[in-house]
Amino acid sequence: MEAKCLRFLKMAGLGFKARTEQEGRLLFLKLGYCHEVELSVPPAVRVFCLKNNVICCAGLDKGRVHQFASAVRSCKPPDVYKGKGILYIDEVVNLKPGKKGQHRKQ
Repeated sequence: MEAKCLRFLKMAGLGFKARTEQEGRLLFLKLGYCHEVELSVPPAVRVFCLKNNVICCAGLDKGRVHQFASAVRSCKPPDVYKGKGILYIDEVVNLKPGKKGQHRKQ
């Protein structure tokens, strides 16, 4: 199968890992929860783990590839305060400033 559409996802966070089984039919994600998140891949999409934290979604149908990539991303969307989560490889997260230390009047 020659893939026409590729979508890369990277996992930013300590201990976040991904692995595939059954020739790219099952995707297992460790996202800091007490359990592993298991996703079954649709027939029109193939999934590869290039590293522990980089996921490649490939397929012929662009819509299905992007839909599955967004389903993977929705498991742990990027946090705007820390920058952790599942991001598209070309995505940039603008971090918000945290609380400013407010001094109490005495």
